[in-house]
Amino acid sequence: MAGPRLAVRAVIVEAGRVLLVNAWPGGVSDLWCAPGGGVPVGQALPDALAREVLEETGLRVTVGAPCLVNEFHDPARGFHQVEVFFRCTAPDPALPPGWRDPEGVVTERRWFTRAGLAGIRFRPRLLADAAFGSGRMLYDPLEPILR
Repeated sequence: MAGPRLAVRAVIVEAGRVLLVNAWPGGVSDLWCAPGGGVPVGQALPDALAREVLEETGLRVTVGAPCLVNEFHDPARGFHQVEVFFRCTAPDPALPPGWRDPEGVVTERRWFTRAGLAGIRFRPRLLADAAFGSGRMLYDPLEPILR
């Protein structure tokens, strides 16, 4: 088994709403997450995150401080991922019309209030606290992957 995969995710909060994406090709799951993705070897975490957010949402962001570390695994596949979440701001938070994820992974992107998160499935468990909480650094320990 290879070592854990490193990924970055953006916590973008605008007007009391956090931006989430459905990153399941064809919408095969109702699970939502923060935009982001894997970090290629040799690319700085903020640079990888800005690139991933642009691809997955069409938004340009400024990457701020880390706010959450999450890890999950799929024991059946031997997959383990460590994600570093960063607070980000979008100078223009309007979601561009006609946008498409070039990789075809993200099928939806949507803004959610904290109350709106109660009506959806999302991961990691501490995402709402990272977006709307005290601002302290959080850690969400290893959990099985959800589909």
